[in-house]
Formats: sequence, C-alpha cells, structure tokens
Amino acid sequence: MIDADHWIAGRPAGDDHPRSGPGRSIRRPLAALGSLALVAALLAVAQPTQAAGPEVGSARLVPLQVTGPASERLNLVVLGDGYTAAELGKFHADVDRHMNVQWSIEPYRSYRNYFNVYVIEIVSGESGIRCDPDDDPPNPDRITPLGLHYADGCTNPLARGITFQSYGTQALNGYLRDLVAPLGVTASNRQVLAIANTDTYGGIGGTNATTSGGAPQGPLISPHELGHSLGQLQDEYPYSDRPVPGGPYCTSNCTEPTSRHHTRLTEQQMIAQQAKWWRWLGEESESGGVIGRYESGMYSTSNVWRPSEHSIMRWIGFHYDQVSREIMTQRISGRRDTNAMALSARPTDRPVGRTDVLWVETQHPGYHELDVSWTVNGAPVPDTANSRNLDLATLDVRPGDVVRVTVQDPTGFVRDPAIRTGPALTQSRQWTVGAEPTVPAPVQVAITASTQTDGRAVGGQDVVYVETTHPTDRVLEVTWRLDGAVVPNPHNSRNLDLGALRLPAGSHQLTATVTDPADPGGDSDSRTWTVDNVEAGTTATLSPPLTTLAGNVPHNVYFERFTMGLDPVDDRPGFTVGEFRLDRDGWFNYFGWPDAPAGTPFLFTPTGTVIKSLVYGNLGSGGLSKAVFEETEPGYGTHTVEHRGIDAAGNIGSPDEFRATVLPGASPSCTRTLSGPYAGNLVVAAGVTCLRDARVAGLVTVRPGASLVVSGGAIAGGVRADRAAVVQLLGATVSGSVQISGTTGTVTSVGSTFSGAVRLAGNASGEHGLALVGNRISGLLSCTGGPVSDFGVRNELRGQRSGECAAL
Repeated sequence: MIDADHWIAGRPAGDDHPRSGPGRSIRRPLAALGSLALVAALLAVAQPTQAAGPEVGSARLVPLQVTGPASERLNLVVLGDGYTAAELGKFHADVDRHMNVQWSIEPYRSYRNYFNVYVIEIVSGESGIRCDPDDDPPNPDRITPLGLHYADGCTNPLARGITFQSYGTQALNGYLRDLVAPLGVTASNRQVLAIANTDTYGGIGGTNATTSGGAPQGPLISPHELGHSLGQLQDEYPYSDRPVPGGPYCTSNCTEPTSRHHTRLTEQQMIAQQAKWWRWLGEESESGGVIGRYESGMYSTSNVWRPSEHSIMRWIGFHYDQVSREIMTQRISGRRDTNAMALSARPTDRPVGRTDVLWVETQHPGYHELDVSWTVNGAPVPDTANSRNLDLATLDVRPGDVVRVTVQDPTGFVRDPAIRTGPALTQSRQWTVGAEPTVPAPVQVAITASTQTDGRAVGGQDVVYVETTHPTDRVLEVTWRLDGAVVPNPHNSRNLDLGALRLPAGSHQLTATVTDPADPGGDSDSRTWTVDNVEAGTTATLSPPLTTLAGNVPHNVYFERFTMGLDPVDDRPGFTVGEFRLDRDGWFNYFGWPDAPAGTPFLFTPTGTVIKSLVYGNLGSGGLSKAVFEETEPGYGTHTVEHRGIDAAGNIGSPDEFRATVLPGASPSCTRTLSGPYAGNLVVAAGVTCLRDARVAGLVTVRPGASLVVSGGAIAGGVRADRAAVVQLLGATVSGSVQISGTTGTVTSVGSTFSGAVRLAGNASGEHGLALVGNRISGLLSCTGGPVSDFGVRNELRGQRSGECAAL
C-alpha cells in the first residue's frame, strides 16, 4: 500500500547519478509531487498490500533508441499502464511489437533517425485498465497509475476510446517532468504514446496518444492515433458510432473543412484553385487505388470528400496515403510543435577566419541524403559535392563576406513548395568573415555520432552516416570499408549510400574510420555495422481448397471463403512484419484476426465478416475493410493476394503471391464416398455420392434428386445427370461425353479435363450462373437455359461452343 511516506517517480535529493542498470529509476516522496498526492491516495485505497519488490506507481526510464540530443530530435515517450511488476516483460514485448510495426510504415521508416524513443515502465498494482468492455463484467473500480480507461466501456460493448482520467493526466505530467524533461524533452518536441495492458481494440488521439497493448490491431492503432496527435490529421470514418451512418457533413451554408485531407471542392476546383491535394491527384495511392476524391470522412457519410479510398486514417491496417504522409513528414522533420528541422553548426555568433573550416551536422533520413548548398555573398560555391564542410582557405574570401549554408530535404514525400521551403524541411545558417584569423585549438579525433550500432543491423538500402569532431583549420578524413575493402570516397563524405553500391545478397561488415590528415599515423576512431542485405520473406498457409489450377502462380479454388495464415521469416533475430495486398489495392498489415487468439488466420469472404460492427476480410467492392452500412457487391471470382515481409533492418522483401477463386455455393455432405478403382458403370440413385480420387471405368449416371461430387480422379465412360440436385466436377478427368440437364441446385466444374462433348441444358443457374472455371474441353460445348460464368478463370476450349457458352 502507498501512503505519503512512500516514494514514487522521483529522485532522492542529492542523487546526481540517476542511472541504474539500463534505465533510470527515479523515486521521490509523494508529498513532494504535489498534484500526485491524489494519485497516491487512489492507489493506496485500490491496491492490496504488496510483497517486497517494485512499489506500485514507481517508474523506470529505459532509453530504447537515442539518435541524438533530445533538444534536436522528436522524442517519442512510450509509457505503460495496467502492467503489474510481473507483467513488465509483457510490456516491453508489446513495445517492441508496436515500434517494429511503426518503423515499417512510411514516413516513420524513412525518418526513424529523427526520433529518440524513451520507454517509461510503470508498476501497476492491478492488471488491466478500468471499464474494459471485453472484461466479464467490465471493472469500474480498477485504479492504475495513469488512470487509463475506456471512457464508456462499462456500459458500451463497442467502446474503443482509451482516455486518461484526470488524476492520470496529473500523474503523466509528473512522470514526464521528472524522467524525461531533464534530458531536454519538452512539450514542443515530445510525443506521448501510452500503451494500455488490454487485448481489447482501443486508443485515442489528442495531445497524447493511447493504444491497446495486446489487441491484434494494437500496433496499427498506434500510427493511426499518432496521425491525430502528431500529424493533426482527422478521422476519415463515415460514422461516429460504428453501426450508425454519420449523415451529411453539412446541409446548408456549407464551408470548406480546415482539415488538410478533407474537402468539398471538386477535382477540377482543386486544380483551378491549387488547393488541398491537387498536386497528388491521379497518383497511385500508397494505401491502394488512386488519389482522387472519395465521399465520406470526418464522421460523415456524405457532402465531404477524402483523398483515397482506404488510408490508415480510415481503416486500421493500411498505410498513410500520399496526402497524409506529406503532412506527417512535415510534422516529424519539424519535431512536432518546434516546427524546425534540427541543424547543428559551427557557432554563428562570432566572426570566422579567412582560412577556417565551416561545418554543419544535418539530420539523416534512412534512405536519402539532405541537400547542402553553400554561398558567399549570395553567389553559389561550385562543386561542393553536398559536403557538410566548407574550407574557406580554398576560396578567396575577404573580411565582411557572408557565407551561408542551406540544408533542404529533397524527399519525394513532399510536393508542396511551402512545406519544402518552410522551416520543417529547410534550414540555413550564416557566418561573417572577420579580419582576424582563428587560433586553432587541439581537437581529439573522434566519431561523435553515427547510425546506431546497438546490435540492430542496417539494411542493404540504408544511408549510413557518421559525424566527427571539427578542427578549426582542416576537415578530418573518413574512410569507408566494406568487407575489408576501401569504398571510394572522393568527396570525403560522412554519408554512405549502401543502395547505390548494389550489394550482393548476404551479410556484410561496414566500417567507418576517421583520421587526421595532419597526422596520418596518429589517433583514429572507428564504428562498425553489420549490413543485412537479405530480404525478409513470408510463408502463407492457406485453407484446404476444393481443387488447384495449373499455372505459374499457385491457384486455389474455394466455395464462399478461405483463410490465410502468414508467417514472416528472416535470417536474423528481430521482429519481422508481415503485409499482404489484395488485388493490388494497398498493402495491409497482417495482424492475424480481430478479437481472436494469436495465430488465428485471416478470413476472406465475398462480403466480409462483421466483428464489433466493422467489416473485415471483404473480397467485394469497396476494399478489404468497410463500415457495416456501406453497400458491397459480393466479391465472387478470382483474386490475387501478394504477401511480403519487412525485417528489423528495414529490408522490404520481394512479394510472393497466390490466386484464389471464390465460388458461390458449397459442397453437400457425403452420404457415400468412393475412392480408388471402380469397375463398370456407377449409378447415383439417391443421397450424395462423393468420388475422392476414384477411377471409374464406366459411365456415371445421376438420378433425379441425387447429387454427385467428384474431386480428382477419372471417369472413363462419361457423366449423365437428369434433374439431379447438385453436380460438382472438381479437378476431374472425364473421357466420355457429359450431359447434365435439369439440375435443381448448382452445377460446378472447376479445373477438369473433358475429351468428349459437354452439354448443359435447363439447369438452375442461380444469381451468379453455372460455374465453368479453368476447364479444358476438347469437344463441343453447348449451354442452354441459363447464364454461365468462368469467375475470372478462362477455360481452354478447343471445340465448338454454342448457346450461353459461346461468349466464354
């Protein structure tokens, strides 16, 4: 139990060395925390007496990724709530999963080096959070250090907003003040992400983002909510309450939304006015489809439009589209509310000597370099080769001359010149040349910063960097070696673009060594990285098909549904992200299946599956995810599914793919099953006869009301069916002629081979028609009495065709 004499989230007076082990543990009397006294009182009432161990409410800071001083980075502070001392390992596993998924999504992937990530583990006396709607029953009395709760979860089974109670906000501010503020983390350069210990879908944006630690979609909720909190993006949902359409955005006196990714303008008006996302119109969307104008968003179903059909701000699982990605790039590079790209430089508040070396240290995107240009009195300095150093001794500068450097991010993620030339992506520094020379001071030869070497390999497409110390009168030399061989570096660059080297697949060793040209045999400093240039992969496990079709790509055929389990694989340790893409329509994170145990495969059906008033796995119109009230044209037919892996080094694997043809109907339950050889003719007089890889030597006759299901095998004497209930020929070989007429149920032939004539007459065709899919028919094909469909898989027809089959 905690009272005013216990300690929480503070540092003992006089402790100048707060680090303990890999993190920082800070403890302070509760009375000294002022506003946290209420937190202590609540925890004291709520918690049972604890055995010896970490105290409830105590916190420890664990730096997860530190790429530079906090004052020059966007600082992501990740806290846990509802994790007991025994569950802190689970908390760190949840953090690892969330962060690795985040780093797989642009622009986080390219701008990972712009982030510091600090993890604050907080001990809770109870597991879980208040009013979790999936608890049975929801617990209204659970008290946790940050006070996270589902705002109406005790009464609403569809509650999804995880918010801070007022005492939790006070506690959060105390943890931030005592643990990360001393590092230079401020409200302007800080983004908070609080992870709740729950397996229930949930999260919220606002100043501070929240997410669910254990939900299958939890790691995808995080970048969605960061889109709100960091990017100031709006929801693109067509509802406020899931099952209820949101209605029109406005009905009279309508004004243009202030949201940068919503509009009431037409595409023509956007172009004419050069407004909103006019620069991106017509581009293939990163989240699927084409950037255009799609109705609904901002909780409304009509009278407002968004740029893409299904970005992450609409449906969890997809990526940001280009419009949102541009905004997120601006906010990340600008370090949230700081709105200034970080740039270190030689001090500019005093004159420099005519022979001095000027320098800047830029930010370092993962896959491209920033552009650096130099001018003297406004005139460009030629042939600087994008160098971060300028040796004035090579120029005829005079006292009073002004030397200026401009650093700009040329990323293709940004098209708006106001953003590109604004402070978030462009920074300048300038110096005035003085009359007096600078007296050189001794400088240690050292690498002061670099691409991280903390055990994570760098990817084969990364731009690796080092920063060095800066003598006043010369530039230290950097030598790059790959697998022991020197890499040419004619411009003494601090960056090395591995992608430009076109490395062979495999693991490599990269070393950067800095030396002093004034003392070649003197001191040096080195950094070494492992380069992982092996693509990640994925193994797809599919549900058993009715049959398979020949071709270069695996092709399965199903009735009504199929499942896919996706196992990301890599040659190195670390979390590997799996993604898939349906019919080339946007990469989607593979998280398993919503509200299901880990390992549950993803389910695809023609109109999707409704879970908590959201649609998942939709093969029909409108995309993979939908609102329950949105109309869908069922997605029967043939679909292509690609899948790929993204490893911990950031390598994106080449996709594998398969095809799945989904047909309406089902196979009836067998009342008799035959396999192996069968001599003579076979009569199916009643019930359902199933032939499983059977070899029938004679004719198969199906009497009225009976059903035949043939899976594989061969029939030598043909098939006759008159007024049968169901006839299904799946991957079969039929040597004689086939005549099927008057079937009252379904007629389905998939991947079968027929050497004789095939006549189909007067069969019930249903809404979607008879299914003739991927067959090989050498003789006559005649179809009368109803429509026929190949469901996207052409039949190989060598003979004449007539009737409804003439168009096949």
